[in-house]
Amino acid sequence: MSASLAPECNEVKERYDTCFLKWYSEKYLRGNAKADDNECSKLFKDYQKCLKVALKERGIDKLLDEAREDTKESDALHMKRK
Repeated sequence: MSASLAPECNEVKERYDTCFLKWYSEKYLRGNAKADDNECSKLFKDYQKCLKVALKERGIDKLLDEAREDTKESDALHMKRK
């Protein structure tokens, strides 16, 4: 598994990755679970929380917000349902 963007989040990312890969291969691919029925969602939220803190400390959060704002129109155009 790959390392996290933020080294301080590696441990929680590894726990999430392990949980997700097990759920995906043992349940989802076998038709025993739905995508919105992921038992690893708490671990994902923990990892997301860790990343948000790390991105903010590095000033990357503002860059992401700017990039999202800059592409809002384009995203809306390309994400329309057909």
